[in-house]
Amino acid sequence: MIKHNLLDQLQSMRLNGMHKALQGQLENPESEAMSFEERLGLMLDREITERENRRLQSLLRKAKLHQSSALIEDLDKRAPRKLDHRLMGQLSSMQWCRERLNLIVTGPTGIGKSWIGCALGNKACREGLSTRYFRLSRLFQALQLARADGTWSKLLRELARTDLLIIDDWGLTPITDEGRRDLLEVLDDRFNIKSTLITSQLPVEHWHDYIGDTTLADAIMDRLVHNSYRITLEGESMRKQHSALNKEETSHE
Repeated sequence: MIKHNLLDQLQSMRLNGMHKALQGQLENPESEAMSFEERLGLMLDREITERENRRLQSLLRKAKLHQSSALIEDLDKRAPRKLDHRLMGQLSSMQWCRERLNLIVTGPTGIGKSWIGCALGNKACREGLSTRYFRLSRLFQALQLARADGTWSKLLRELARTDLLIIDDWGLTPITDEGRRDLLEVLDDRFNIKSTLITSQLPVEHWHDYIGDTTLADAIMDRLVHNSYRITLEGESMRKQHSALNKEETSHE
């Protein structure tokens, strides 16, 4: 009776890890040979693990990564794209994010920019850092919709609190005057406070012209570029390489 009460109490207190651990111990006769401290320690370990897993799943769900299965540990180091693997090893520690620095990844289409961005976003979540992913066009849409339904300030606050904001496909979407001002609001709130990761086909030296308005472009560039790491990828599209490899493998079957 006491054992069942303990299980009920743990469940009512939402100590699900301890509940599962105790249930497992009660079903395993060998647990009776363990000391109270050992059994309690195992229950606490299970509870901590369960909470960490729930937090990770919550962070990944909120991040909405475009490539949610991308893991930095799976990075293809053999691909000929002039990737600085020493720098990638440094970046994968996510210390740059804790230091509130930015990261800019540029290169041609299909070279793996978005994958690297999502892989670092996944690593950020595993490090307990809140993350959000947007394609630039979707970020503009979200801000426009928030302005229309009265939640613009709320969205800005959410973005300002996010440890790592990933903006993918920078340079593919034309920027309106409203978009420029919204972008400056987002980046100004994050400047020297949180980290932003940008991926773009457009080289950084062309960003000023892309943004358009000289004054706003200066302000946006100042908040993005001057405190950032940069990765510049070169080479052919990895999608084309993989497609050619698959065709070659099929032809030999």
